[in-house]
Amino acid sequence: MDKIRILQIGETSWKKRYVIPERVKIIFAGDKIVPKKEIYEIVVLERNITEEEFGVIDNMSMAYCLFVLDTVPMDAITKRLFIHKMGKYLPASDVQKFIDNEVKKYFPKPYGEKFNPEAIGIAQGFKGSVKWFGQYSVTLDGDYGNDFNQIVFWRGNIPIEAGQAIEFWLEYKKSPDIEIALSIRQFVSGSLADVCDSWEFSEEELKNPVRIEGKNGSGTIFCSLMAKGRGRLDIIALHDRISRWDQGIFMVGGERFVTSDREEIFAYFNPGDLKPPLAVYFSGYKTLEGFEGYYMMKKMGCPFLLIAEQRFEGGGFYLGTEEYEKLMVSVIQRYLDRLGFYSDQLILSGISMGSIGSLYYGCDLKPHALILGKPLASLGDVATNERLRRPGGFPTSLDLLAYHGGGMDKAAIKTLNDRLWDKIRSTDFSHTKLIISYMYEDDYDDTAYDKLLSELNSFGVQVYGKGLHGRHNDNSAGIGAWFKSQYQRVLQDDFNR
Repeated sequence: MDKIRILQIGETSWKKRYVIPERVKIIFAGDKIVPKKEIYEIVVLERNITEEEFGVIDNMSMAYCLFVLDTVPMDAITKRLFIHKMGKYLPASDVQKFIDNEVKKYFPKPYGEKFNPEAIGIAQGFKGSVKWFGQYSVTLDGDYGNDFNQIVFWRGNIPIEAGQAIEFWLEYKKSPDIEIALSIRQFVSGSLADVCDSWEFSEEELKNPVRIEGKNGSGTIFCSLMAKGRGRLDIIALHDRISRWDQGIFMVGGERFVTSDREEIFAYFNPGDLKPPLAVYFSGYKTLEGFEGYYMMKKMGCPFLLIAEQRFEGGGFYLGTEEYEKLMVSVIQRYLDRLGFYSDQLILSGISMGSIGSLYYGCDLKPHALILGKPLASLGDVATNERLRRPGGFPTSLDLLAYHGGGMDKAAIKTLNDRLWDKIRSTDFSHTKLIISYMYEDDYDDTAYDKLLSELNSFGVQVYGKGLHGRHNDNSAGIGAWFKSQYQRVLQDDFNR
């Protein structure tokens, strides 16, 4: 595992005063802090800092990961950094306890994944019907017995390190007469038979993510689902994520929101310099769970919000039930209100899948600017292109069509296309700038840019477009470069940054 690096700014190195675990590395800075390109997992201040040091530490630290000893009477400069970094007090008497129990939560590389549906095995004793719905879910219907029996299991055991914690979240729907439980076993490292730990989580416990810890050393984890009763059981997804315990989801400070249907939204807020605008970045399609765009957005200097979701295979394009979509708007509005900003001090942005989130919720929030790369707008057409223009290239599009469109026919395609266009046609974008880089020969949706121009009904709307030749994924570097340059232009020209 990678080392957890602590930049300690004080008079005497912690290495001389405390017992440092093997996984922790202390980088001591006394009177002089050497500027580096690294961003440290934890920064600890045992003294006040100068104005010159403010910028250096700001660049080398993350929000929620700055600690100031409670013996330091903070001056104005140190207090400003403390506020900008959402700092925390560290009692001087508890430093060893902090090193032993808390530092492990600040590991550098987050990890989360979802078991592929094809990894699901049906228990041999189950006699009911089994139906597969693409890569989205599997449905069982039948009699599971009066006592708990294994119904399905997930092939491909996952590793767990000694002392590591893993959280599990199960997406499912079921008939009321069924009761379920999640069974998890840890095998001894290198063995497929010797169990060194086991857990069983009830349906009540599964209302929230459940956590296991590798208290008996490293090994591999086997998961299975138990059930009893009779009826229909939809198994949608089992997610596993390395846990930070109480310090956030994926990143330190990351937040999780969930609907009554067990669909999740993730948000990470960084206060930056607390000055307008709030820049929101919707993550693109990815099978590795977590946030996207942190380092790019941190360089902007302004407050930013990362949004991610992990439904379907790689993401559900931010569309959902009425509850889900209201929750998404409320999450973004929450941080606008927290900063005291208005909609004209908001930027929504995203590339590919993220462009859908920006456009869709831009209709509700009416931001100052929408900055989009490789926009996708007609999701029904994206699915249609899977047959001839992009065979086998993006099968998730077919799952989206079946789920959100209600089928696989022309009516379903139109329903899914209209999901976004109906909102755009009824929205006043007269005070919003649309800044769009797109691919001329996009094999996902080559009509998005031109159709936007024709469907925008707002008087005085400003549209800036740049087209590049190639298919959807042929020039991501070019799209990304223009995306970042336009962000910087808007920040400079419109917000004097």
